[in-house]
Amino acid sequence: MSQISLLKRLFSLVRRRGLRAASKLAGPPSSPPPTDYPPMPPIAGLVPAREGSVLCASPAGLHHMRYVEWGEADNPKVLICVHGLTRNARDFDFIARALSKDYRVVCPDVVGRGRSDWLRDKALYAVPQYVSDMVALIARLNVETVDWIGTSMGGLIGMTLAAQQGSPIRRLVLNDVGPLLAASALQRIATYVGRHHHFASLAEAEAHIRKVHTTFGLLTDEQWQHLTRWSMKPGPDGDGFSFHYDPGIGDVFRGAPMLMDVNLWPIYEQIKCPVLALRGSESDLFSHATLEAMAQRGPRAQILEFPGIGHAPTLMSDAQITPVWDFLSAP
Repeated sequence: MSQISLLKRLFSLVRRRGLRAASKLAGPPSSPPPTDYPPMPPIAGLVPAREGSVLCASPAGLHHMRYVEWGEADNPKVLICVHGLTRNARDFDFIARALSKDYRVVCPDVVGRGRSDWLRDKALYAVPQYVSDMVALIARLNVETVDWIGTSMGGLIGMTLAAQQGSPIRRLVLNDVGPLLAASALQRIATYVGRHHHFASLAEAEAHIRKVHTTFGLLTDEQWQHLTRWSMKPGPDGDGFSFHYDPGIGDVFRGAPMLMDVNLWPIYEQIKCPVLALRGSESDLFSHATLEAMAQRGPRAQILEFPGIGHAPTLMSDAQITPVWDFLSAP
């Protein structure tokens, strides 16, 4: 079975349709984040974040994928950080700030999330499309190689790209995701992804995020507020807040019910670059047995578990950022 066939089972079939006008493909205009919470304070000597956009193609037309980048724009050392299923680029602000003195760190909003366009053809929300978009992003960055941090879905995108012949990925960090995914965890995620939620205030939204993502572990109030601020968009009339992603993502996810664990070992075993696999010790998606097997098969990953955390480590604390930096900076 081909790599793409394996991924179709997880994320849906990619239907090929005739080209539609690009103006019909993009979703509603993106909104700035709520401002009830103070922004992250500046750090002396740190180049602040910049925003960019790249035009991407799908079988149905064109769409824009937006990204935020940190560090010197002419730094040839590029690190791409890709988020999970319903998350966004700003999840990586803490680690991006920490690594931007050595890297140009680029964090995209995968299409349908954050400030990127939404796709009207929801069936295209799938790993093959995301990989295509990332290739366009790397071309925009004008570099031959990149390092990659991928959390959950972002790890699956990175794993798939790293498995391709001539892949640009030099070093790969897989954050709480691997080549065997538990059906029970995917079923749990399907219960909340894309469900309509309206919050009267950011405080109400934060309480919900703390509940749904309790598996993130012990975070500071500042970190929960940061996640909440960038997860929300104001209502169309300024009335309350809702999640900053296309709810159609949930329809696609639930459209391919998971009755068995998803086996992606044939993809993982094609990877040639060094791999660091991270796991929250309480993760229900990514088992300890799979983590240990990754150290013995394919690229023979370096492995590390973070205690007291489920799916997925947020990479916000020094204890989680330091081992990632040590891996990326190794000769």
